[in-house]
Amino acid sequence: MISTTQLEERILVLAPTGRDAALTSTLLLKAGLTCCVCSNLTELCQRFEDEGAAALLIAEEVFVNGGHTRLGELLSKQSSWSDIPVLVFTGKAAGGGARPSTAQLLSFIGNVTLLDRPLRPVTMVSAARTALRARRRQYDARAELFAQQRAVRERDQFLAMLGHELRNPLSAITMALNLEGDSRLSKYRETVRRQVGHLTRLVDDLLDLSRVTSGKIALRREQVELRALIKRCIGVLAPNLANGTTLQQRNVDGPAVWVNADPVRIEQVVNNLINNAIKYTAAGGHIDVSVDGEDGLAVLRVRDTGVGLAPEMIERVFDLFTQVEGSLDRSKGGMGIGLTLVRSLISLHGGTVSAESAGLGQGSVFTVRLPLVIGAIDPRDEAAERSNDGQRKDDSGTVSVPRFDVLVVEDNEDSRELLATILKKRGHKVYTAEDGPSGVEAALSRRPRVMLVDIGLPGLDGYGVAQQVRAKLGKSVLLVAISGYGQPEDRKRAIEAGFDTHLTKPVDIAAIDRLLARSNISLVG
Repeated sequence: MISTTQLEERILVLAPTGRDAALTSTLLLKAGLTCCVCSNLTELCQRFEDEGAAALLIAEEVFVNGGHTRLGELLSKQSSWSDIPVLVFTGKAAGGGARPSTAQLLSFIGNVTLLDRPLRPVTMVSAARTALRARRRQYDARAELFAQQRAVRERDQFLAMLGHELRNPLSAITMALNLEGDSRLSKYRETVRRQVGHLTRLVDDLLDLSRVTSGKIALRREQVELRALIKRCIGVLAPNLANGTTLQQRNVDGPAVWVNADPVRIEQVVNNLINNAIKYTAAGGHIDVSVDGEDGLAVLRVRDTGVGLAPEMIERVFDLFTQVEGSLDRSKGGMGIGLTLVRSLISLHGGTVSAESAGLGQGSVFTVRLPLVIGAIDPRDEAAERSNDGQRKDDSGTVSVPRFDVLVVEDNEDSRELLATILKKRGHKVYTAEDGPSGVEAALSRRPRVMLVDIGLPGLDGYGVAQQVRAKLGKSVLLVAISGYGQPEDRKRAIEAGFDTHLTKPVDIAAIDRLLARSNISLVG
């Protein structure tokens, strides 16, 4: 049996008239080259598509009556690494050279070499060997491309697994923080909450960087007012400041600055830039955030009085895994992915980001420029949103959640028990199951109105649980997937399996409250 490598090293020969094919085959074999004579163009095309080839050696008679079109179609289907050499036997025009008609017909095909007949054997063998050398270089390029693609796949799989493994303990910690009044955590509650936030952002940045570099992030654009967005970010990040360090927003009451952007991604950019400034600004320093409209652009600047940048670092600071030199506290350096993600996200929005510094110890300025939306009108009426969001609020403004029978299917004991305890405190009647089969059994016997189902379950995964429960109970149960995997394909797979929605760990209990408050499940059976 001929190996794939041997098939790819063959020269396919097609010369349908006279003895050209036989003579060519004999000459190539005598020179130690492998060849295969094809009886017609269809056979040649089929062999190339099915088995591969190192080169094609074709007589110009093949291109009569549209043969060049069929060959062009074949070669247009090649992979990006492939540009197979095509050697064409031509006749001689008066005065020498290939007939103009053949040259014109083949001009669009690509890697074509015209060989005039009668052809000296040494010339033909030399041309064939040159074609083989060129083809082997293409095979080397293919191997490198495949290795790169494999490395990207392995990286993405590693990051997805890393995210999953980190999110499981994060989920348990996050839910523990919701148990107000627990004396074991009360003293250090805010410290734990803050560190969970750091870990969650790190996981999200890792996975988002993977999605950006592989082209898997799709922006959900809308009109975004940057001043309000910055105010929200500062409110969240201010507790992370070192003692005596100040963080303020300039021009708070200035005119609105609107951009057409994905609000989640722009908030991610702002958070990363401010977090970066916080990390490298010592106690007693100052961080200043501003946004203005300049020459048709929205210009966001984050200034700090931190460690600054050496001149050679300004060009490298956005590169992956780069950390600022000169920081005494290396523990604050992070993994060097935040600014890389900032640059990637801003580039997706058609904007730019740059860094400036007068030198080490002189602080830094990071500037983002995005296309400005002129004359924008706020698409959301806050009063209408409050009256039409489908949520009932009590006198304190807290979302009032209907009470449901809830089944929690989770194999992690800490996460399962903590989530059940939190839900019980909110007045829900809660059942639990620790694996897929018992989760299905509990669903069919208890008939809960809501199921919170982990995906990575033993015995039967969450997708299988959803499929079986949906088949038996139909739409009478709200199925919520809870998973450490949060990439778009994971969400899509959950919906296809029958889940109503997908939540990524660590799950904020407020997200579950909002989901239940907005659900259309009737309290009457």
